Amino acid sequence: MSNKEETLSLEEQQKLLEKYDPEARTRKLTGFMGWIVFIGLLSFSLFHLYTAIFGMLTAQLQRSVHLGFALALIFLLFPARKKERGHQTKVAWYDIVLAILGVAAGAYWPLMIDEIVMRAGRLTELDFYAGLMAIILVLEATRRTVGLPITIIAGLFMVYALYGPYMPGFLAHRGLDLERLVQTMFFTTEGILGTPLGVSSTFIFLFLLFGSFLVKTGVGQYFNDLAVSIAGKRIGGPAKVAIFSSALQGTISGSSVANVVTSGAFTIPMMKKLGYKKEFAGAVEASASTGGQLMPPIMGAAAFLMVEFIGGGITYWDIAKAAAIPALLYFAGIWIMTHFEAKRLGLRGLKDEEMPDRKEVLKNIYLLLPILAIIILLMTGMSVIRAALWSIVITIAASAVRKETRMGFRDFIDALVDGARTALGVAAATAAAGIIVGVVTKTGLGLKMANGLLDLAGGYLIPTLVLTMVAALILGMGSPTTANYVITSTIAAPAIILLGVPDLSAHLFVFYFGIIADITPPVALAAFAAAGVAGGEPIKTGVNSSKLAIAAFIIPYMFVLSPELLMIDTTWYYLIWVVFTALAGMTAIGAGVIGYWFRKLNGIERVIGMVGGVCLIYPEGITDMIGLGLFILLIVLQFVYKRNDSVKQAI
Repeated sequence: MSNKEETLSLEEQQKLLEKYDPEARTRKLTGFMGWIVFIGLLSFSLFHLYTAIFGMLTAQLQRSVHLGFALALIFLLFPARKKERGHQTKVAWYDIVLAILGVAAGAYWPLMIDEIVMRAGRLTELDFYAGLMAIILVLEATRRTVGLPITIIAGLFMVYALYGPYMPGFLAHRGLDLERLVQTMFFTTEGILGTPLGVSSTFIFLFLLFGSFLVKTGVGQYFNDLAVSIAGKRIGGPAKVAIFSSALQGTISGSSVANVVTSGAFTIPMMKKLGYKKEFAGAVEASASTGGQLMPPIMGAAAFLMVEFIGGGITYWDIAKAAAIPALLYFAGIWIMTHFEAKRLGLRGLKDEEMPDRKEVLKNIYLLLPILAIIILLMTGMSVIRAALWSIVITIAASAVRKETRMGFRDFIDALVDGARTALGVAAATAAAGIIVGVVTKTGLGLKMANGLLDLAGGYLIPTLVLTMVAALILGMGSPTTANYVITSTIAAPAIILLGVPDLSAHLFVFYFGIIADITPPVALAAFAAAGVAGGEPIKTGVNSSKLAIAAFIIPYMFVLSPELLMIDTTWYYLIWVVFTALAGMTAIGAGVIGYWFRKLNGIERVIGMVGGVCLIYPEGITDMIGLGLFILLIVLQFVYKRNDSVKQAI
């Protein structure tokens, strides 16, 4: 394409990733240590494929082996100091020692399981020091891979567990001594080896592997080409390409920042060339890329945790199905606002010579088969693990259709290695999240915080939701989505549930705000990465991202107040009405935010659009009628004033 020379090089993309995504800051190892890490990563993936095919090990064994692999590889790949990351080609001696200790921590349960079970909760001196070592290693591995925020939070929770009697007011509890804390953290399935790590060692790993195989088939580039073919020639085409491709990219990337850098390197230069301002171009990419984690069928890693945290027989497909309409509204909102912004600025679509060959794009349509397959497999009730396995097989089979996409043996091995590499940060984050869950469970903090939150909100739903939103956004500043969801789902979600909200609505509420923290200033990592690609001002890009993603700030309130948006207890004909009114509402809100529809809106019209839009999104009889009335009024005003302007110009 004609703007190809303006796109970021792979080296520039990597630098941006390393700047804003801690998980990308790894050593570039060669020689003997390079081979050790390569074999370690390959073995990590083969272990998970083996257990997925032939049956999972018992919870403690599956999780501890997963943890041992992750700890050892993290200490070999991630240097202790930030300034050394991405440049070191040698491993420090102390990191080799820590890697060996990581293997020992992971091997302790498999080697000692009979004795641990026989002791029935009593710890020997060796058990105590092994457990203490595991806790310290997990905290340090988390600091290296996902940053300080979640590490500090996990540490504070352990301090809370130890000093419970000295805590003020309702936070006080009996307290744990160090031995009981170590026992909870490493010798039960309520701490480090708890549910979060359990999900990481089963569902999440396999879907990350699936994403890695998709990348090797070239499906990421295909998403871009498909998006250009569909949306490129429309008004402000490149911005719509960014939205469409980023929604698709969300199926193969669990990271907002990675999504921004990879697809943004292609779409942001196109938007700038067409006439979008740097900050707006970056904001479109950041908001769309962040929304990729909200997009079914494969959502962010936290969605897999949700299955376990909600329980009650809920399946992953139930969650993906419930998230479909909110995700549709999220991307529709961004699409509508970029469309109005393009009209306001008078921007064109791409020219014929800037478009890819549609015949070539259609020839590769089979690359979407794995995505279609996973939807069908999950719909049929197949287990998530089996669905992920079959999807990997279908990906390899689909890649073999044409020589250009066919995976060779080396591609297959590289996909296994890359998949394991992307799982390291998730493993560390979920292990640290397990520490938090363990403390919450052991001290009863979850119920205390839930009751405290209700007291602070006066027992009212809306103030409780607002406080929960603020907590999720603050925790999400620099923390991975998985850890953020674990904390808010154990502390804040119970408060919402106590007010009679369905479990699924409450958990999706905190899930949403944990994700959009990536584009919410003052710390908006996805927006900052997009600003780096676009050359724009980071905070301004973050503010624009938040404006474009305004749907994400409204929709969670709506599906808590009216679970019909999540397809809970509703009929198909009412569902059509809900989707229609919600899309009309997003159109009105988009016009109000951008200040343009058929023509420029004045202040009163913008207010009418915003109020009418919110009324329409909230699926309830009276508000729908009010919203519909304001929506029609806005259209009438647009045409009346537009006709008057035309008459004046003619005179």
